[in-house]
Amino acid sequence: MTEARTNLAFGKKRKQHVLILASGERVRHVTIRPLLVVPTLVIILVMTLGFVGSTAYLVFRDDMLGAMIARQSRMQKDYEDRIAALRSQVDQITSRQLLDQQAVEKKVEKLLAQQNALSSRHGRVNDLFNENDGPASREQESAAPSANAFAPQKRASLSGAASAIDHALRGPGKEPGLKGSLTYLDNKDAISGRALTRMLASLNRIESEQLGRIASLTIGANNRADAMADIIRSTGIKIDDKADDAIGGPYVEASSSPFQSSLADLDNALDRLETVRGAAERLPLGNPAPGRDITSRFGNRMDPFLGRLALHTGIDFRAETGADVRATGAGTVSFAGYSGGYGNMVEIDHGKGVSTRYGHLSQILVRTGEKIEVSDVLGKAGSTGRSTGPHVHYEVRLHDEAVDPMRFLVAGTELKTYLQ
Repeated sequence: MTEARTNLAFGKKRKQHVLILASGERVRHVTIRPLLVVPTLVIILVMTLGFVGSTAYLVFRDDMLGAMIARQSRMQKDYEDRIAALRSQVDQITSRQLLDQQAVEKKVEKLLAQQNALSSRHGRVNDLFNENDGPASREQESAAPSANAFAPQKRASLSGAASAIDHALRGPGKEPGLKGSLTYLDNKDAISGRALTRMLASLNRIESEQLGRIASLTIGANNRADAMADIIRSTGIKIDDKADDAIGGPYVEASSSPFQSSLADLDNALDRLETVRGAAERLPLGNPAPGRDITSRFGNRMDPFLGRLALHTGIDFRAETGADVRATGAGTVSFAGYSGGYGNMVEIDHGKGVSTRYGHLSQILVRTGEKIEVSDVLGKAGSTGRSTGPHVHYEVRLHDEAVDPMRFLVAGTELKTYLQ
């Protein structure tokens, strides 16, 4: 049938298309219906797009993979750089903290050494106060803080500083953590630093107190030596209140610390005080007839035998016959026997040109060359020699010249409080 078919679709006629394919002598006819045209075109379009997309994917796939690999490489490198930086920072912190630990340990060792020195000094200052100032100094000492009270704090700071550093390197938790470690370490460093500062301030305060007390003791020793020297000079005796100049030895440079300097000043003051004290103890400052009245003083008077003006070279003490006559100072008996107007007399050499005489004795109890201590009984009172009745004639001589014994009696009373 060659006649074309007519179809009505939406009021229109649809025509069929015939596709003629010829190959040599063979001829083929393919009829294309209108309903198959659109799907065929869609399929062809989809296949074309798929082919184009596949081709584009194959073309750009290598570039995409390269970009992804490069991105991953950059990310990995950045991560490794960050890890390396963190490790470097941790290493720096570790090194710094090791140095800080050594510095802390050295500081604590220094504090412990200072504490030990202060402890030994504390005992020496206590001894000096107890020996020289009596009960008042002991009461003051009991109120002073002890340097040993700070020893536990130092030991705690040493272990605390070491544990702080060790903990900081590990981090505050079980796992290492850089930020946590830094925060924890800063806190521990601040705490240990404040503790060391407080301890150092406490030791410095104790050292200042010790220096103050040593300075006070030095001033007191110098003032006491000055007062005693002035009293001794009032008797007419020249006293050398300086230490013995017969000294020597190799030169060894001494410590320049304030404590050692203060202690040297104190030693010098105490040496001077001992020199003055020793001089005072060798002087005849006692009373030959304690509790007895004075019947005649030193100086010009009417002579009881001749009735004319004469120099009385001593002091007469009223005393009944047989009363004890005592030495007014330590020394050596230079004469013991009868001596003209003195009657039975004892003379004692006290050194430094000072001597004393005890006259009109009824009995002599010592002999020449005998060593005498203060208050030793030399003999018995009497009325031998040029005397009108029983009494004790007492003389003090300086370089064999009679001086007023009242100077020595008054000086002895004033020095009594310093010699106890």
